[in-house]
Amino acid sequence: MAEKTQQGNNSTQDINSLLKVRRDKLAELKEAGRDPFVETKYDVSHHSSDIKNNFDELEGKSVSVAGRIMSKRVMGKASFCHIQDLTGTIQSYVARDAIGEEEYKLFKKMDIGDIVGLKGEVFKTKTGEVSVHASEIKLLSKSLQILPEKYHGLTNTDMRYRQRYVDLIMNEEVKDTFIKRSRIIGAIRKYLDSQGFMEVETPMLVSNAGGAAARPFETHFNALDEDLKLRISLELYLKRLIVGGLERVYEIGRVFRNEGLDTRHNPEFTLMELYQAYTDYHGMMDLTENLYRYVAQEVLGTTKIIYNGIEIDLGKPFERITMVDAVKKYAGIDFNEIETLEQARAIADEKGIEYEQHHKKGDILNLFFEAYVEEHLIQPTFLMDHPVEISPLTKRKPDNPDYVERFEFFMNGWEMANAYSELNDPIDQRERFKAQEELLAQGDEEANRTDEDFLNALEIGMPPTGGIGFGIDRMCMLLTNSPAIRDVLLFPTMKPLD
Repeated sequence: MAEKTQQGNNSTQDINSLLKVRRDKLAELKEAGRDPFVETKYDVSHHSSDIKNNFDELEGKSVSVAGRIMSKRVMGKASFCHIQDLTGTIQSYVARDAIGEEEYKLFKKMDIGDIVGLKGEVFKTKTGEVSVHASEIKLLSKSLQILPEKYHGLTNTDMRYRQRYVDLIMNEEVKDTFIKRSRIIGAIRKYLDSQGFMEVETPMLVSNAGGAAARPFETHFNALDEDLKLRISLELYLKRLIVGGLERVYEIGRVFRNEGLDTRHNPEFTLMELYQAYTDYHGMMDLTENLYRYVAQEVLGTTKIIYNGIEIDLGKPFERITMVDAVKKYAGIDFNEIETLEQARAIADEKGIEYEQHHKKGDILNLFFEAYVEEHLIQPTFLMDHPVEISPLTKRKPDNPDYVERFEFFMNGWEMANAYSELNDPIDQRERFKAQEELLAQGDEEANRTDEDFLNALEIGMPPTGGIGFGIDRMCMLLTNSPAIRDVLLFPTMKPLD
């Protein structure tokens, strides 16, 4: 143990010594009037991938690139280095005779991690590597920290999330994931805009956080001495816009839920909700199929994706099955034959399904679904027709009012979206809010509160409407084959360091 402690102390001393060297170099540069932090701009003509992909056109021509030194090999009068920019890395041949003796001395003192601007002619080395023969290299920013060792990268998972800026530098696949995420969101917007949808923004700070079953974060607005909450959903404000005559609206934005952390949950995450007048949940199913296919084709070039070694086919028609039929299929229980709450409780007791005293027949059906069905929904599946007890904002089925026109979209055993034929009857909606208030009084912190202004909007009149909420982060997880939600959030929520 003493030997290990000594090794640790020596390692810390070595790092501190290297950090001191870098600061000493910066001090020398400043004394010589070469402070790199004074630089304000550098004209870049090409990225590394531009040069490599267009070598035939650029051979022998002058280019300027900028980026971070990731490797450096000094060989007397000439050296090689690799510069990393947004699109990759490019090799540069740096010769004393080409840039001048004084500049070459400065280059030799540069460190891995320093940011430079470089000009020169495009050529290929004897080994065939596309490179830039430098005629100028300029230090634009001095790195005072030490990057992780090149071949192992930043491997500590916790530190990767905390220091995403280092993770992006050292792990190319991480950068690719977030570039794809940006393209996914761009493709969503492109598709919805082509379908006549209008992108809008609604409040994040609200007095009544409704539209979902979740505990909100609470805050205080000093100027008005008012307690406010961070939104848990986008729904109720977007529906107000449908009332106002904006027939197709959507919003992509952060929502906040005061819940735990795991591989699929983060307390702040990106949600997209859209609402379309004069359609229903069947219209939302069609839109979901078309949207997913479009985004996958646009970003990945295929409608077949691989997640955790399993192929998911977005090109085939998505399965549509009711919750009752799904529970019958996978649990062998037919809730069409269960008429009373007592019967539902009895079958739950028999199967070991735990429920609470306030749960009704529909709640118990949902518990059976969660226990027996979810894990089987790997291929794209619309799980339809939920019990009214768990759907306070949804229109009832005309031929079976115990159930509502709702679906959840599943892939890989995950809920990917939630959609309704929206409830537009203000009298029914008030009764649903009343039932939610009763649950709240019984201690259910996730129950909705009555929203009088929303009820007033419904009394003004909302047309028949279909609505849906998409979990953007889970969509990104599947399309980038990422194992955890933290892998698609640039800065996920982390426990404080001790």
